[in-house]
Amino acid sequence: MTSPDELLRAVEEASSAGAEYAEARYHRVEGLTMLFLNGVLVGATQPLSEGVAVRVLYRGSMGFAATSDLSREGLREVVQRALAAARSSLSQLKKPISVGQAFLGSARYSVVERRPLADVSLEDKVKDLGERLKGVELRREGMKVNNHALTYSERAEHKIVVTNDGAMVESKIPRVSLFYNITASAEGKRANRWNQLGAVGGFEAVDALNFQEEFSGDLDSLYVNLVKASSPPRGVMDVVLGPEIVGLAMHEAVGHPSEADRVMGREAAQAGLSYRRELRVDKIGSELVSVYDDPTIPGSYGFYLYDDEGVAARKRALIYKGVLAEMLHNRETAAAYGTESNASARAIDYRSEPIVRMANTYMAPGDHSFEEIVESVREGVYIKKYMEWNIDDYRWGARYVGLEAYLIRGGRLAEPVRDVVLEINTRDFFSSVAAVGKDLTFSAGTCGKGEPPQPLPVTMGGPHVLLRGVRVK
Repeated sequence: MTSPDELLRAVEEASSAGAEYAEARYHRVEGLTMLFLNGVLVGATQPLSEGVAVRVLYRGSMGFAATSDLSREGLREVVQRALAAARSSLSQLKKPISVGQAFLGSARYSVVERRPLADVSLEDKVKDLGERLKGVELRREGMKVNNHALTYSERAEHKIVVTNDGAMVESKIPRVSLFYNITASAEGKRANRWNQLGAVGGFEAVDALNFQEEFSGDLDSLYVNLVKASSPPRGVMDVVLGPEIVGLAMHEAVGHPSEADRVMGREAAQAGLSYRRELRVDKIGSELVSVYDDPTIPGSYGFYLYDDEGVAARKRALIYKGVLAEMLHNRETAAAYGTESNASARAIDYRSEPIVRMANTYMAPGDHSFEEIVESVREGVYIKKYMEWNIDDYRWGARYVGLEAYLIRGGRLAEPVRDVVLEINTRDFFSSVAAVGKDLTFSAGTCGKGEPPQPLPVTMGGPHVLLRGVRVK
């Protein structure tokens, strides 16, 4: 590996060559991925990446380079390549780039592993996960499970970030994830359900993911959809959304359009733009709606205390009482907007440049119980889980299709209905919020962004929410 002193030497060399800003990041990721198909292990890989990334700002032009050569000569060479990349862009530079001030860290931290991932053998991990799969009862009367797949992933990440203006942060964060997909059929109908569970920690974190309970619960949801449910209602009515759907909406309809680089138009070619670029007013919804992104939540899949520019992480308010608030910033976008970075710069590995990313995005809880929310609905539908979703390039028009859903009559849950479709734009979604539950629940995910792609761990969350008078199909 590389020491902080060697990285400091690299940024000092860049500064001596004329860089206004210099950043060096040692980044090692040691992983394991195992795939089980219908309970049988069919493959395993143990990827490892290790190297150093250097970014420099030279006369308003940014340059980036990376290397797996950790020798002193290798670090000198990568600094020179980063400087050369910045110089080569000077003739094309329309507006100089700036890197803003930020609350930088000088710190070392790590997530404690009670059962270190490196100490549990591959054989023991295979045995453990195989037994968990065998412990799930697949049979449901009248329903056939056609296939089920489980992917176990672990990612032990070690970073050292040093900048020429004072950051020096070392971190070690291990993560584990279980991703599964189930396809089932009954009476000529088919449905599928996928889900991801994730947390930081050692192999003990697998226990906290409650895999068997989650997997069995999703089998029950498929059974309700395929065997028990009838055709969905249509028209304007009250809709109660489960925390899983609320969390997904916070990620897609609030988190992504709040990324400052996307608002500036830099994601247009890959992932689209943002309604925050187009709106002329800040008010977007009910005063009951507040949405935050907080990397510092202990145990969360998107956890970190400092970002990949060495900036101290904190809770960010994206919507506060129905009004658009902060955007997610790195040091470059913060300078462009005349503010400070709120620690949103993340990179997947040493080969990748840090870009603006979410961490743990959620709607703040309210003060209603689930029972109180349902009791307030005369006629409507409760959508507990989703089967599929879509959202447009501006993160404005969205479509959520329910997997498990129930009619509500006279303030009580009634018979199940299948494939309920909620199509709604973002402002109507938030303006329709009439009650927010106090049962905040989180779920893990892998967020895609960037070119080349940088899939990163995140968490999405929310409580039960009542939308008053919206259209379902």
